[in-house]
Amino acid sequence: MAKQEEKFTEAKKEFEEVLLSVDKVTRVTAWGRQLRFRAAVVIWNWKWTVGLGLWKAWEVVVAIEKAIRDAKKNLVSFDITDGSIAHEVKEKYKSSTIMLHPASEWTWIIAGWASRKLLSVSWIKNILAKRYGCKNPITNARATLKALSSIKKVPVK
Repeated sequence: MAKQEEKFTEAKKEFEEVLLSVDKVTRVTAWGRQLRFRAAVVIWNWKWTVGLGLWKAWEVVVAIEKAIRDAKKNLVSFDITDGSIAHEVKEKYKSSTIMLHPASEWTWIIAGWASRKLLSVSWIKNILAKRYGCKNPITNARATLKALSSIKKVPVK
């Protein structure tokens, strides 16, 4: 009697994730240097919802898992029209300011590193982004997320 092969299918994830950065963070204490890892993760579903999560842990894998959990708590929903945003948005987060401008077709995404990573997973195809102030990628990603959350819904005529 031949053995039947069991076929396992992976459960579809609720969110897809992209690793924004993994950094070593060192803290000097009386007992010496303590090394930890900070993970920044961007998650999204296929319905124009994006989230950003940050977490520190002693191991990289644990930091990434906890960052994904944190990102699920910080989800932002927005609407797009014809592959771009409906209107120009300018938002400030701490020392970083970002301006998102709708672009014409076939422009693609013109943005800085952190903003481009966040905008590329959000199904926006044509957009111009300009950051002012801070060069910190995490602060820029948070400013981009704040700008996406302030996009107003445009009624269809």
